[in-house]
Amino acid sequence: TRGCEMKYSAPAEKVLPTRPWRMYVFKGDDLLDTLHLTRHDHYLMGRDERVADVETMHGSCSEQHAVLQFRRVLYSGTNPKHKGKKICKLFLIDLDSTNGTYLNGVRLEGRRYYEVKEKDCMRLGESEREYVFLIEAKK
Repeated sequence: TRGCEMKYSAPAEKVLPTRPWRMYVFKGDDLLDTLHLTRHDHYLMGRDERVADVETMHGSCSEQHAVLQFRRVLYSGTNPKHKGKKICKLFLIDLDSTNGTYLNGVRLEGRRYYEVKEKDCMRLGESEREYVFLIEAKK
């Protein structure tokens, strides 16, 4: 795509988000940006401006660093009303980046999906930027 080899292709269970997820970008106490994760089933993060949906310009970030992916998965909670149903959840996958992807301070294994929950915090490589995930409240 766009003259480069893609390190990621969306899975069969991809789905557009059903809730209004937001990703808040912080550096220290300063809010740098708010990204609305509502239009696509996945968002590629990295330094390669040709393919990245979210550009990360820090030198420790890989060209194709990580992906946020919405997936339709079987409900695993305790509410009997949803038992056996498939629901949309947000996941994070590191694309075997050189300097790692961190979720709540824990470095992720490459090429494995990790569920992202509301108020989780992601960091890429050695960048000081922190990405906090929230779901917009219904009005």
